[in-house]
Amino acid sequence: MSDLLTKISDCIEFGKINKAAPYPPQMKDMDGTDELTRQALDSGISAQRILSEGLMPGMEKVGVKFRENKVFVPQVLMSAKAMSTALVHLKPYFLSGEVKQKGTLIIGTVEGDLHDIGKNLVSMMVEGNGWKVVDLGTDVSADKFVEALRKNENAIIGLSALLTTTMVNMERITKSIKEAMPDAKIAIGGAPVNDDFRQRIGADAYSPDPQGLVEYLNSLVA
Repeated sequence: MSDLLTKISDCIEFGKINKAAPYPPQMKDMDGTDELTRQALDSGISAQRILSEGLMPGMEKVGVKFRENKVFVPQVLMSAKAMSTALVHLKPYFLSGEVKQKGTLIIGTVEGDLHDIGKNLVSMMVEGNGWKVVDLGTDVSADKFVEALRKNENAIIGLSALLTTTMVNMERITKSIKEAMPDAKIAIGGAPVNDDFRQRIGADAYSPDPQGLVEYLNSLVA
């Protein structure tokens, strides 16, 4: 059984989606996350174990490699696709409550900013580490974040921005969320921001990479 979970983790790490997928070349004609996840469920491995011992270790390895510049965005997107393929099989178990998720992240690119690659990468990494992700998309106003937070109690907010011109909106949105819900936890990320900026606007966490956000989120439920 553990051999299947190791294979799933390897497929996530290297981006092997299914048997037909040509990528990565060294895993050509081998089963991918699609087949292996089905096999694991059919053999009686719980969806919770598949998530915690297959998907999460694979995504963690990808996150660390990305942070260390050992892999780049295209490879991470392949890993995320492999993970999403596995999650299709696990979704019914999430919905039934059999698989317990760690918590909820509400994420969006702030008002005035239409960039979403960074946000999407973060969403995939966080979901692959056992969190529910509510993705509000791009150009998201403070009101939309607050509304989503009211619908998802105790969720953490993730704000993304790629432009220096939209950093000011990040500050305004953070203040609006904190005024509406003083206990809300807000994490920020994106090319122009740093930890000094985080402190200045009153956000709770900053990470330069997706893995850092995953580690922050996990620290909240440890």
